[in-house]
Amino acid sequence: MRVLRSLATLVLGLAIAMPVFAQEESNLQQAGTDITDRASLQRGAQLFMNYCSGCHSLKYLRYSRMAEDLGLSEDEVQKNLNFTGVKVGETIDVAMPAESKDWFGKQPPDLSLIARVRGPNWIYTYLKSFYLDESRPVGWNNTVFPNVSMPNPLWQLQGLQHADFGKPDMTGDRPVLGLKITQPGTLDAQGYDRAARDITAFLEYAGEPAALKRQSIGVWVVLFLALLTFLAWLLKKEYWRDVEH
Repeated sequence: MRVLRSLATLVLGLAIAMPVFAQEESNLQQAGTDITDRASLQRGAQLFMNYCSGCHSLKYLRYSRMAEDLGLSEDEVQKNLNFTGVKVGETIDVAMPAESKDWFGKQPPDLSLIARVRGPNWIYTYLKSFYLDESRPVGWNNTVFPNVSMPNPLWQLQGLQHADFGKPDMTGDRPVLGLKITQPGTLDAQGYDRAARDITAFLEYAGEPAALKRQSIGVWVVLFLALLTFLAWLLKKEYWRDVEH
């Protein structure tokens, strides 16, 4: 009975949570990432290292592995993507000093598995949803992650974005109706969308680097199974040819 009761509780919890997850996913923009697009991964790596790696690490990914998978030489990675000075065989750590915990109140999280936890659509929408908010300690907020404790790392590319608020609800909070660029950045809207997509693709790759090889091997596995099935059918046909039914 105890097992059945636990199972029933789990099923009920999933039934309650599924509409919430579905609603959250419906509010997200489609990232449209393709981790087989090596050029996108290279651009994403460059953007991440220049704008994000100062605070966020990728402790499960090594510079050498990234160089191999992205078609870069180790020398290119060391010169253009490694800002910590560690050896190419080391993992990707933050370039910011240890005092960052005192600056932000807590250590910025590692992003190695963020794509597997949140999904690419969440990351893509998050990167596009920062807006200026004077009520926040760092002056920024985010519609996907309300009360986020970090500024927009890509504001120079995207520009400054403000929110259009609706009327206060029963709790006194004013819902965000939309976001508007009030001061353009160095990229236009289409260019920034591509930048956000490239970073998302890179983080999706970083969460599971083996996916690149698994997908390429998977095609050959399917072809092998198809050939094996065909040979088995020929063998069956030959075996039963002289057998009377």
